[in-house]
Formats: sequence, C-alpha cells, structure tokens
Amino acid sequence: MQCFVYKSLRRADTFVYLRERDAFELVPPTLAATLGPLSFVIELALSPERRLAREDVDTVIANLRGPGFHLQLPPPPVGTTQ
Repeated sequence: MQCFVYKSLRRADTFVYLRERDAFELVPPTLAATLGPLSFVIELALSPERRLAREDVDTVIANLRGPGFHLQLPPPPVGTTQ
C-alpha cells in the first residue's frame, strides 16, 4: 500500500500519513486546523513486513484503509510514561 507522509508546519514532530497524495480532505477539519499547513515529506510503500521508526505499520495500514489518514504525534518527553 502506498502512502504519503506530510509534516505539520505548526506542530513539531507531528506527521500525517495519507492514502492519496494531497488528499487533505481526508483529515477532519478541526484536526487540520490544529495542524496548520502540511509539507510533503516522503512517499512510502507499506506492508506488514515493513518497519517504521515510531509507528506500528499494521495500525497505520488499518487507519489508511479506514478513515484514510494516520496521525503520528511526537514521542512523550524522556522520563515520562504514557
């Protein structure tokens, strides 16, 4: 599955994965307003065998097949637990 990754220009270390290039309408309007402008980063081919640095690939694929987007938030500060 191809996906397209964009970074938020307003929120550091926040990324949006989309199932279609520039399909910003897939992101709910309130979330889009919070993220601000998005800048294209990379196109990826996702599969269950692919590893991602900070996200579970199966979760990303499920979100892309469902609502059409996946939100990657910044990691928690060092020394904190979720």
